[in-house]
Amino acid sequence: MNIAYTAYNLLTTGLFLPLFPAFWFYSRISGRYTESINQRLGFYPPELVGRISGSPRIWIHAVSVGEVSVAAAIIESLISFMPESAIILSTTTEHGQAYARSKLRSVATCIYAPVDFIASTRKALTVIKPDILVCLETEIWPNWLVEAHRMGIKTALVNGRISVRTIKKYLKIRPLIRETLKHVDAFSMIREEDAQRIKMIGAPPGRVEINGNAKYDILLNRTHAHIVKKMKSLYNLYGDRPVFLAGSIRSQEEKIILEVYRKIVEFFPETLLIIAPRHLERAKHINDIFKEKGFLCQLRTDLDKKNCSRTASVIILDTIGDLQDTYSIASVVFCGGSLVPLGGQNILEAAVWGKPVFYGPSMEDFLDAKELLDKTGGGIKVKDGRELAEKAIFYLRNPEQADIVGGLARKAVLSNKGSAGKHAAVIYRLL
Repeated sequence: MNIAYTAYNLLTTGLFLPLFPAFWFYSRISGRYTESINQRLGFYPPELVGRISGSPRIWIHAVSVGEVSVAAAIIESLISFMPESAIILSTTTEHGQAYARSKLRSVATCIYAPVDFIASTRKALTVIKPDILVCLETEIWPNWLVEAHRMGIKTALVNGRISVRTIKKYLKIRPLIRETLKHVDAFSMIREEDAQRIKMIGAPPGRVEINGNAKYDILLNRTHAHIVKKMKSLYNLYGDRPVFLAGSIRSQEEKIILEVYRKIVEFFPETLLIIAPRHLERAKHINDIFKEKGFLCQLRTDLDKKNCSRTASVIILDTIGDLQDTYSIASVVFCGGSLVPLGGQNILEAAVWGKPVFYGPSMEDFLDAKELLDKTGGGIKVKDGRELAEKAIFYLRNPEQADIVGGLARKAVLSNKGSAGKHAAVIYRLL
């Protein structure tokens, strides 16, 4: 028995047993997590398990909304390979679960993932009985993967990515990670750099291959003209009114975007700002700081109310899963988490719509997307808020140049087409 793995189990057990009663009591008092808590312990309702039909059983784990989108692309390919298969899709977050149910309920049984406590993972695997357990991106859970392997269940990490920031954390616990990765049958990584990093922390080299990013396949499938028409109607847009969209903004960037927008409206006073915080609980705070500066704001959820239309110059996107479609009406786009050292966000979600995409110097978590845009010239790097404002104003003033750059951005996404099928093929071969 590996010493690091034994120590991990002693630590998780030592934390779980005293902390769980307090969490359970909080859940009962607050009403939060009441649905997920039993499933996180490995107890799934019989009626839910009873809905799992077909063979083979493929359990795919996606943490939250972003990973669910990746799962959707891979599931589509898996069904074409194995139409009789049963797909089980687990998430960690409540937002991810809600999104999974809204988008994939018809093709997958959606459940919460068990916590990585050995008793919980054993119970979950025994109840669900998968033929293969597939973890997406950077989901490396020691007990879950090791116990699955011991039970004769195939395991895979697909659409795998190990960022510069992530590998530093993994190297600190390398003995544990190396022991875990020994029990994974296949690693289907996004980029050469991801493949090298997963090998560095212990993946057997012969099980590692490179197949691109599956997320971009589903992006291409979602660019329809009717979405543009729907979004224009929702946001009450007419003519060529400019739209500056700041997506996945982190808290430190909110005031930067405020100052950028103030400069833009000096030249283009009709510009609509749509700002999408990375964390929805920031919506009220953003609303307050913009109102303090004299801007009229509305929440995106307000537009769904009866007899309510968009009248404000600033819209705060406080919904889940709408950002991708909203990019369709942008004139220029800034993707957040990049003007602060937080690794960036997925810039290709906007690029697929043929939009000029701005991003800051911190893109460590999405280097594959950045490299694709760099190859075609479809991305625009800015060093700070001042440069973002200057370049945004330039492209608003020169829409023909914006169209050219946007076209190059879409070309970058097209160059990655087919990755979801390659990742699905890895799963198919294991089965």
